[in-house]
Amino acid sequence: MDSPSTTRSGWPYPVDPNSRPPRTPGPISLHRNDNQPAYVGVPTFMSLPICLTPEDLVAGKVDVAVLGAPVDTSTGHRGAAFGPRALRSDERYLFNNTAELVNASTRVKPFTELTVVDYGDAAVDLWSIENTEGTVGEVVGEVVAAGAVPVIMGGDHSVMVPSVRALAEKYGKEKLAVVHFDAHPDCHEEIYGHAKTHATTIWRLVNELGIPGRNIVQAGIRTPGSPDNQLFNWMRKQGIHTHFMAEIERTGLPAVVDKVIDEATAHAEVVYVSLDIDVVDPAYAPGTGTPEPGGLTSREILTTFRRLCHEMPVAGLDVVEVAPHLDPGYVTAMLARRVILESISGLAMRKAGISSRNYLHPVASGEIPFAFKG
Repeated sequence: MDSPSTTRSGWPYPVDPNSRPPRTPGPISLHRNDNQPAYVGVPTFMSLPICLTPEDLVAGKVDVAVLGAPVDTSTGHRGAAFGPRALRSDERYLFNNTAELVNASTRVKPFTELTVVDYGDAAVDLWSIENTEGTVGEVVGEVVAAGAVPVIMGGDHSVMVPSVRALAEKYGKEKLAVVHFDAHPDCHEEIYGHAKTHATTIWRLVNELGIPGRNIVQAGIRTPGSPDNQLFNWMRKQGIHTHFMAEIERTGLPAVVDKVIDEATAHAEVVYVSLDIDVVDPAYAPGTGTPEPGGLTSREILTTFRRLCHEMPVAGLDVVEVAPHLDPGYVTAMLARRVILESISGLAMRKAGISSRNYLHPVASGEIPFAFKG
């Protein structure tokens, strides 16, 4: 048998367009029937319709496109490449009709307010992080060009760099802020001689992409030994806003989230939000390659990401570092999926014109009694 290199050229080997039947552009449902268990049929994120081309996105007037970046070659801990597949394979929502899904805390119907689709996966070169970053950036760029918000399912944290680059090319690096929730600062210049890793992303945003340090906001940092004093001082000199777990312990998470929102929107017009799932305590999210005890709870991260996407002009989002082979009981994948759902709910709240900070529905929150009187 001939090797792939002798039979094909032009990585990433696009599908022959003649192999697809002609059709009118637009989202495609992969389900024969509604109201089936989510484990029935071909899995897409939340059983949503798919788009395959930029023309589909435009014709469907898509607001949000969820896509996978199944790569883990920039980290020494393998397994995160299977994260997008795990986030799509959801047997816990026992229906595939998302239109009537209601956010329990806000009573907003995210999939009624917004047109949301699954945009498939970016191509992955198993032997080249450079090639893979190129295709991730291209696919994210297609979503951005169509006027939709890309939601990237990792994969490891290296996917943040090409994703942010795609947004910076559209909006301008000075007008883009990056909010980064992580147990680790990811500010290293290199790791064991390698510059393109999941631990060098913030360094690369500053030094490769030219994102101003004042436009970068971090929260949840708590890993022992990093940043060391030299890196700590570099971060401060760049003007990066870093909120360590110690600050969250001292003031409480809501106060820190208030700061994060204010800092991210002080100079930027749009915001990219990135979640490394290891910012959550491994008691709630064990399925990741670099767990760190002492993190946020699942409830805290859900509330936080709904707030971020509601109260800021979010133009892109990623959820990364979910490693299903390390995830007993699927609890990490379930949480990461729910973070995306809460984030989409936040985007829907913003589109619906809900303006108050840290909004909760007054009946759901108990501000107004649940039962009618009389």
